[in-house]
Amino acid sequence: MYQPEGTGRLTKTKIWITGIAMILATAVILLAMGRIPICECGYVKLWTPADDISGSSQHIADWYTLSHIIHGFLFFALFRFLLRRRSTGEWALGAIFIEAVWELVENSPWIIDRYREATIAAGYTGDSVLNSVFDILWMLAGFWFAAKMPVWVTVVTAIFFELLALYVIRDNLTLNVIMLVYPVEAIKVWQGG
Repeated sequence: MYQPEGTGRLTKTKIWITGIAMILATAVILLAMGRIPICECGYVKLWTPADDISGSSQHIADWYTLSHIIHGFLFFALFRFLLRRRSTGEWALGAIFIEAVWELVENSPWIIDRYREATIAAGYTGDSVLNSVFDILWMLAGFWFAAKMPVWVTVVTAIFFELLALYVIRDNLTLNVIMLVYPVEAIKVWQGG
């Protein structure tokens, strides 16, 4: 695994405790925001297939999980570039923080409404707390993958994930960002099939 020059200021124990605390705090805030703990269906699935639109973003993993893994790739690259003298564990805390903030913003009424109006996700109601917590954990899996693999393997994996999601659900991280920031009607029509 890549280890920067500096030793950092936090011990491994403090990093673990801080990371777990940030994830738990995110879950508590999401619950306080009125997010449902698990799918309204009353059960938990490991994987939600593409044809289960109502279950998307409600269970442990779905096709958007690939985007969260790519977030981890990107956060690792960002912190490696910006904070070379900090430890990989401290970079992971920064990645958890960014992903947790995104989960809170993503589940705000403003972003949920934005998804509904600008994308094909007309029935999107936001993530369950379970899904949001696992989105953070999937991001961490991507982060650690990027830390252990050569850069070219991470880049090829990210491209593969983007193309796979594009093929299966006509959506991916790239299109998601485009449609949130500057919606393109032609993309929305294409995604609608």
